Amino acid sequence: MLDDRKRYLQIAFNNDVGMVRQILPRIVKSDRILIEAGTPFMKREGLAGLRAIRMFWSGSIVADIKITDGAEEEVAMVRSAGATAVTAVGSAPIATLKLFVETCQKLGMVSMIDMLGVDDPLKVVRQLSSPPDVVVLHRGRDEESIRGIVIQYRHVNRLRSKYPVLISAAGGVDLKEARSAIFNGASIVVANLVRPGDPWTGIRTDTDVGAMSRQFLETIE
Repeated sequence: MLDDRKRYLQIAFNNDVGMVRQILPRIVKSDRILIEAGTPFMKREGLAGLRAIRMFWSGSIVADIKITDGAEEEVAMVRSAGATAVTAVGSAPIATLKLFVETCQKLGMVSMIDMLGVDDPLKVVRQLSSPPDVVVLHRGRDEESIRGIVIQYRHVNRLRSKYPVLISAAGGVDLKEARSAIFNGASIVVANLVRPGDPWTGIRTDTDVGAMSRQFLETIE
């Protein structure tokens, strides 16, 4: 489980297993780093991709499968492949989200509810029998280039004042955004690995990813 006294870096792999083999061994081993099997990665590589990540990483692994239905089966599925945390989307039916949190608790998984596209995350959490471990405030990939769309940190205090949840900040996170996220009360910052030519912000794969991961850890300390 995650420690609310620590600040975490979540590094998202969104491409293929080849990138995992090439880059993951370069990343510093730390209990403050979570490795994410991103949604595009999971669609390409499936559970075999998760198992490949587990071969190279002994720590926390997030399966970003964004569950919308069938929570019990899908949580168990990614756990069996090596994940220690899993995501559901905040716009899923409340029955699904309740079962998602319950199943994660039963199986010892970290539950993360991604609030991409949700106007009021607190309203969602209020309807649950138990809160998730993590609420993800997410600016989507397709929103990164739109002026004025930002990660909604205004929800941090509203959520944290009522529930013992950790807040994760995702979507176009660089070192500057990571500092802002921690300043605004987030405990987890999600940085995407981006290839040269990709239009998104994150950790470029043509840089020293190991050094960048250490710099992120120092920044969010």
